[in-house]
Amino acid sequence: DVAAGGEGAPLVPVWHQALAEAAGLELPLVIVNLGGVGNLTFIAQGEDPIAFDTGPANALIDDLMLERTGTACDIHGAQAALGETDAAALAQLLAHPYFRAPAPKSLDRNAFSRAPVAGLETRNAAATLTAFTAHSIGKAFALLPQRPKRVIVCGGGARNPSLMRALGEALPMPVASANELGWSADSMEAQAFAYLAVRAVKGLPLTFPTTTGAPRPLTGGVVYKVVR
Repeated sequence: DVAAGGEGAPLVPVWHQALAEAAGLELPLVIVNLGGVGNLTFIAQGEDPIAFDTGPANALIDDLMLERTGTACDIHGAQAALGETDAAALAQLLAHPYFRAPAPKSLDRNAFSRAPVAGLETRNAAATLTAFTAHSIGKAFALLPQRPKRVIVCGGGARNPSLMRALGEALPMPVASANELGWSADSMEAQAFAYLAVRAVKGLPLTFPTTTGAPRPLTGGVVYKVVR
């Protein structure tokens, strides 16, 4: 997970910002990472990035499919595409208190339960959990200072057509995969750490109060040269 909840959590937003600015994209915009947990980076002109976890992305869907079918994910969103969203279960999932907490904030992949969809057929459960991921990202936008002009999606969820379609339906602005911009939806984090290494050597900040709640922008430590 990339923006605020995984091992690279608080660090990758500055790479997202560098990508968006180098591409000359119209700001503000949001980059969403859909790993096990969903997270976003909000990028505005001349401002430090804002980042936090939005809720589950693939975790609940993957766990459902593994339990019900023995397959570790909903391949190509096929089950979700066949199913229908259960409105009552979706409302129950969206009532979780995490969505009312202020940002920055982070999640563990096991922080949410699949109990609301336990009684549904597999395809309807998959459709409901897919809709849940999309709507949870929509709810996160209420915590942003401005409405973004576009949403760019990276991570494994970018390869799920049903999830991408659900995002397009849930969000009131254009949604595109990072691949459509010539970026790598799958390698975003690996590329980020190369960029972060250069920033660390230069003594530039990697995290910000708006991504971690730290009191000031912080570097990744101090680099020492060993003289032999």
